[in-house]
Amino acid sequence: MYRREIKVVDCTIRDGGLINDSKFPLETVRQVYRAICESGVDYVELGYRNSKEMFSPDDYGPWRFCDEEQLRQVVDGLDGGSTKIAVMQDAHKAVPEDVLPADESVVDMIRVATYVKDVDKAIRLARNADEKGYETTVNIMAISREGGPSLDEALRQIEEETEAKAVYVVDSYGALYSEEVHFLVEKYQMHLKTKEVGGHFHNSQQLAFANTIESIIKGANYVDGTLYGLGRGAGNCPLELLLGFLKNPKFKIVSLLEGISKAILPLQKELTWGYHIPYMVMGMLNQHPREAMAWMASDRRDDFLAFFKQVTEEYGE
Repeated sequence: MYRREIKVVDCTIRDGGLINDSKFPLETVRQVYRAICESGVDYVELGYRNSKEMFSPDDYGPWRFCDEEQLRQVVDGLDGGSTKIAVMQDAHKAVPEDVLPADESVVDMIRVATYVKDVDKAIRLARNADEKGYETTVNIMAISREGGPSLDEALRQIEEETEAKAVYVVDSYGALYSEEVHFLVEKYQMHLKTKEVGGHFHNSQQLAFANTIESIIKGANYVDGTLYGLGRGAGNCPLELLLGFLKNPKFKIVSLLEGISKAILPLQKELTWGYHIPYMVMGMLNQHPREAMAWMASDRRDDFLAFFKQVTEEYGE
């Protein structure tokens, strides 16, 4: 049986943009948008709204900024149905002034990504979006490296000082196992009395889908996925698997399958993502996948033993 309360967020373009510096062609973004809307998924996240003072438009594609004009080009002539549009702001890479009043934008939700140390910046951005009429979430990144009193205090501040609909457990390094997912969801629930818990998991150890299920079992009602698992490094929870698990009759998986065929598979000619040994190693070490990504881009990508020796020596394992 399904839970009506569960909200699904597609972040194919936003998270996938971490592979190619957000340089997707407009038609690819429109194809993804069409597939997600036709599937009945609750939200589609079309990229970041980060500051052009911190990211140069000469180096990054339009979906790192999600200017209103570009977003309107995405939705032009397409029926969004009940699907809402989201964009993400990084707490340490965005400014409140980049967000228009909600009644002047096609965006419905602002998702604020933060590390625990930047929670005050995240609250500032979330409150700005709240006041301008948006739905908001706060996504706490690298949660496998966070904990103790600092996390508790961050959760209390978010609860007391924002109108966020959900606060996310974000396994940026793909390091968590089910027991840790259970612990973190329960910790969040202990501090969040007026907000839902969300789950966003990476696939470094082939656990993104399993950990998403575990978060749902423990009561998380906001969950993320991407088409065909597209995302940085090992990628994310595949959206098509997630909808199959949820069994909500409002979701139409066939729309996702068509979208994968038309929009995602062609990207494999230029982009690489998905489970691979270097990503597994970094997940096991609870480290950022950047070194694995660099290794995968080199001519030594399949020399697993050399990579293992290099990073275990570096991190003292």
